[in-house]
Amino acid sequence: MSFDIAAFARPELAESPRWTGFPPFNFVGGHNDETSVPVEALRAAADAVLGREGRTLGTYFLQSGPLGYRPLRDFLAAKLKRAAGMSVDPDEILLTSGSLQGLDLVNAAMLTPGDTVIVEESNYGGIFPRLQRAGARMVTIPVDGQGMDVDAFAAALARLKADGVRPKFLYIIPTVHNPTGTIMPLERRERVAALCREHGLPIFEDECYSDLIWSGERPPALAALAPERTIHVGSFSKSIAPALRVGYIVAPWAILSRILSAKHDAGSGALEQMVLAEFCAAHFDDHVAKLNRALEAKLDALIAALDEHFGASVEFSRPPGGIFLWVKLPEGVDSTRLAEIAAAKGVAVNPGREWSRGGDAGRWIRICFANPCPETIREGIGRLADICHAEFGTPEIGGNRRRAS
Repeated sequence: MSFDIAAFARPELAESPRWTGFPPFNFVGGHNDETSVPVEALRAAADAVLGREGRTLGTYFLQSGPLGYRPLRDFLAAKLKRAAGMSVDPDEILLTSGSLQGLDLVNAAMLTPGDTVIVEESNYGGIFPRLQRAGARMVTIPVDGQGMDVDAFAAALARLKADGVRPKFLYIIPTVHNPTGTIMPLERRERVAALCREHGLPIFEDECYSDLIWSGERPPALAALAPERTIHVGSFSKSIAPALRVGYIVAPWAILSRILSAKHDAGSGALEQMVLAEFCAAHFDDHVAKLNRALEAKLDALIAALDEHFGASVEFSRPPGGIFLWVKLPEGVDSTRLAEIAAAKGVAVNPGREWSRGGDAGRWIRICFANPCPETIREGIGRLADICHAEFGTPEIGGNRRRAS
């Protein structure tokens, strides 16, 4: 007997495709370098912490309370002080199921339909649909080679004030921006903090990639410059492993207590928190330094492949960290159409319109270089160049070498 159970689903939900595996040349998502996952050290950490505290898994919250495993919050408080200049009480840190849950919790606690949110014009692709679902109006600010254009931000604040509009928050990625890879310098950060104080504006700071900086040096977080008004979100997905699904929110208790009241899952994964705390206390800095060396080598391989196969027909700036390269394609190439055609041929890239509201977004693609090996990067970029030439008539000669037919 047939029965259309799908007819009972909410009508606005799209049908998800069945999983068929990753494409051969996978340059999408936020995947990381598999060879850098510290498997043996994580196994040892799991054995040690379970032997010592495993019985606490018999209670929700591991006897640490709803904010999450206390030793991991202690580690984060010390790390954020050392690396980002933040003075944080461990009881102002909420552990989440990845930073995506953090984004959803902040939106749930802060936004009502009709609210205005200020965002960077090029941005994490997932923030746009999340704000749309919350019924928020987005005011976009251009970005350049040093992050958000602060003059444009100041002008937008003045216009909103003149219109009697008080935005709910500024959502910003100042350190290793997604997708551009830029790091906002200290002077701009100080101006952002000052403008937000002047206009009574909260800051929602997304710092998921801030550990992935080749030099290991970074400016202080906005949460260090304006702690009274900043909600800071971070993750272990990029520094350790995406599949662990452990992120965190740092915020003054006055707002964190409201955010916590929106978290209805009885706590994020406890075992992951325990293992991370044990691992990070002994290995975090050394591991991240090793990971950054591996990621920078892959970036070099990607840039060499683009130079070889596209030459001067594409534009990009070498990022100081992260896992993405933001690439402007030749005139006449539509990145959405390119992504569709390339995906059918086993090459997956993110089209620019998913990551930017800018007028020329259709000429950009975001390439994640962290997961493929250098040989796969070179072959995949060569195939992408061939597709561009066949479909859009881009130059046949890349760099000093003519591509094989």
